[in-house]
Amino acid sequence: MKIALHGRNFNAAARPFIQAMFDELARRRIEVQLSAPFRQFLDQSDVQHHTSLVYDAPADLFDARLIVSMGGDGTLLETVSLVGARQIPAIGINVGRLGFLATVPPERIPDMIRALEAGKYRIDERSMLTLESDTDLFDGLNFGLNDFAITKTDTSSMITVHAYLNGQFLNSYWADGLIISTPTGSTGYSLSCGGPVLVPHSQNFILTPVSPHNLNVRPLVVEDTSVLSFEVKSRSNSFLLSLDSRSRVVDESTRITIRKAPFVARLIKMLDDDFFNTLRSKLSWGLDMRN
Repeated sequence: MKIALHGRNFNAAARPFIQAMFDELARRRIEVQLSAPFRQFLDQSDVQHHTSLVYDAPADLFDARLIVSMGGDGTLLETVSLVGARQIPAIGINVGRLGFLATVPPERIPDMIRALEAGKYRIDERSMLTLESDTDLFDGLNFGLNDFAITKTDTSSMITVHAYLNGQFLNSYWADGLIISTPTGSTGYSLSCGGPVLVPHSQNFILTPVSPHNLNVRPLVVEDTSVLSFEVKSRSNSFLLSLDSRSRVVDESTRITIRKAPFVARLIKMLDDDFFNTLRSKLSWGLDMRN
């Protein structure tokens, strides 16, 4: 079996688990290819990985059966961007904080490797969104699994986001920004701004304003077949665009269109990994400190 591996810096507490993972992969003769940044970090650490194959971009990935993300949710989002339209299945080991997408705890790495080798897992296909603009804003990585956000820069003034749904005027949002979220991203930035939680396979987008001037402007759920376009006005003549873990400041002449991506993210889930269990454990649903 061939796998690719991407990761970020990890703390000392995670090191024994990561070393054990590489030892187990070597024992099982599983061929591994590392992302260039993670290989550089491992070379500076005490982890012995015995891996020489490296990739810098999706085109450099070898014929991997799957890709493993080692970090938190942000690392898994980076991993999805490295995979792109190749749709290689990805699984996340959580050596970060919340771990809503990266759901495998470090102590279960041996169980994960055995399950992957035996094919005892399921593939969870998640819809993504794609950004279209008159310029290449994110070096060809114009897609996201979680969300796309339009926000003000470092000024204190609000921005105005004129939003259109399938070419029809929807609303002018006077706010600090506007988030367009997938169902997967509904438990992220959108949720912190008052957006609803959607189950992963809902065929929708969420438009969630960030600190709107008009308090009666609420989050809106639309079909993911919708085409959303935006014009932005700002006193500074610029604003910030964010696409998952990537961001860029652009000027207000930039025209933006968001639609459903023509490919999906394929997330590997262990057979006992359940979305509603994750909701209860990560968001403390049903927890009552009085009991």
